[in-house]
Amino acid sequence: MVKKILKISAIFIIGIGGGIFGSQFLSPYFFKKSISSQNLFPPQTPIQVIEKKEIIQENVALKKAIEKVEKTVIAVRTETKKGKFIEGSGFILTSDGLIVTLAELVPREGKFSFFIDEEAVPYQILKRNLKENLALVKVEKENLPTISFGDLEKLKLGERVFLVGKVFKTKGIKTLVNEGIVKYFDRDFIETNIFEEKNLAGSVLFDIEGNVLGINIVDEKGKVTALSVSKIRSFTGF
Repeated sequence: MVKKILKISAIFIIGIGGGIFGSQFLSPYFFKKSISSQNLFPPQTPIQVIEKKEIIQENVALKKAIEKVEKTVIAVRTETKKGKFIEGSGFILTSDGLIVTLAELVPREGKFSFFIDEEAVPYQILKRNLKENLALVKVEKENLPTISFGDLEKLKLGERVFLVGKVFKTKGIKTLVNEGIVKYFDRDFIETNIFEEKNLAGSVLFDIEGNVLGINIVDEKGKVTALSVSKIRSFTGF
């Protein structure tokens, strides 16, 4: 009888010990493993971090590019024979004063003004091609900042681009910037998704590194399309 009682007590004690061991040591292990296998708190994908970093880098590059080219864009103002004013922009081609602008901004028999740093400078119209809508002007100013031409062969659809133009305000001539992407391009034209006012005709289209891709025309609906750098180089001989 005593042996039976001792045997039952031993079994009871072993059972209690096993329960305590399981609850204290084995259960947390299996619970942790179960949680892990269900992946209730998955780590954030690093792709999002990379994309955010790339966007920040692009924005910094854009800011630097604008600062680099801002002073190479000039303002153009013309009074036509009928007393109408035409306003737009152009850009400095060479440090000794060669300027490229649109022929539509300097029509024949107009009174022209070219402004560099808000200062009107003496000029001479060297050539004007109405069909190509380009004009080459020489201004009497030296040591001007210049910019580089972009490479159309490296241009991609969807590539980020920006324009810089000069606009006439009541408090002087101001710089205007807009950005977009390339929708279509060929050897002669670059179509963007940018829309602007007509007074941004002659503004300059740049790539993200600040290289000239073209000079902009603005249609009646405000759509911005650039006469490509290929047309400009062919016209100017540079």
